[in-house]
Amino acid sequence: MTSTVVRALGALAHGLVHPDPSASPARPCACPAPDVLADRADGTVVRCGPAVAKAHAPGTDAPGLAARLALAADPRLAGVLLPPLSVRPTTRHGRLITLWPYGAPVDPDDPDAAPWEEAAVLLARLHRVRAPRGLAPMRGPVKAARAVARMRAARPGDPATVPVDAAWRRLPDWARAEEPAPPRRAVALCHGDLHLGQLVRHPAPDGRWLLIDIDDLGRGDPTWDLARPAAWYAAGLLPPEVWLRFLDTYRAEGGPAVPPDGDPWPELDTAARALTVQTAALALAKSAEQRRDPDEVERTMIDCCARIAALPPELAPGRPS
Repeated sequence: MTSTVVRALGALAHGLVHPDPSASPARPCACPAPDVLADRADGTVVRCGPAVAKAHAPGTDAPGLAARLALAADPRLAGVLLPPLSVRPTTRHGRLITLWPYGAPVDPDDPDAAPWEEAAVLLARLHRVRAPRGLAPMRGPVKAARAVARMRAARPGDPATVPVDAAWRRLPDWARAEEPAPPRRAVALCHGDLHLGQLVRHPAPDGRWLLIDIDDLGRGDPTWDLARPAAWYAAGLLPPEVWLRFLDTYRAEGGPAVPPDGDPWPELDTAARALTVQTAALALAKSAEQRRDPDEVERTMIDCCARIAALPPELAPGRPS
């Protein structure tokens, strides 16, 4: 990300904190320098005090982003999604920019305080809202396909990619973004990229938990939003008691992704496998790009793909292509 765009984001966020800088011209501004919270290919986020400006990925569809912003401000989703400070995206240096209040993120150094139950409540409430007609599909399967493409580009011909590719090919077409999700499921409003980094407390630091990041918000199969914790549980990375608290809370809140009781895996299996492949593919891509070996957690997800690829055909989700 160029310093020009970072400076523009900082100026926008600062302008929200001080909408009338001429009110006290003799008093120097005491604001700290803008803080870059994230700087990735899919977006850059800059904070100034209580305000945040986000530059979305190049090529982001403006009407689609505007539709998702309107949803984030919809009263039906009050208390679920962090509402934007403006429902109109702006543009700086060819990038679409959105403006948000600052929320305190999950503390990565305190895993025992991770708000899994709160996340389950928010997802159930989100999924109970019928997605508006015309809203684009959620981008979960697209992101999985991009992860596999990135892996193949980073490791052409590498045998390490074979089990990940094999597990990918065994997924049904909709989970690989090659065709729409089954009609009976493609009506829920989905977050599309649920993980603990997508929750913040607002007002900071002790407000209620809310979901952030609307880039992947859309119509789709709500099992996708449960797929990451389900995949971590299946891989042994999420303790069973945490997974069960998450699942039981989601069910108690009337979440429609799984039946209210009984075995949830017939519904969750495909999406959980897809998220396993996505995570493993990103692990192989990033480790190659950084010229290192996959770490222990990354290796766990890669090994899971080998087990998925070795399953007999009658246990594979859908038909392989």
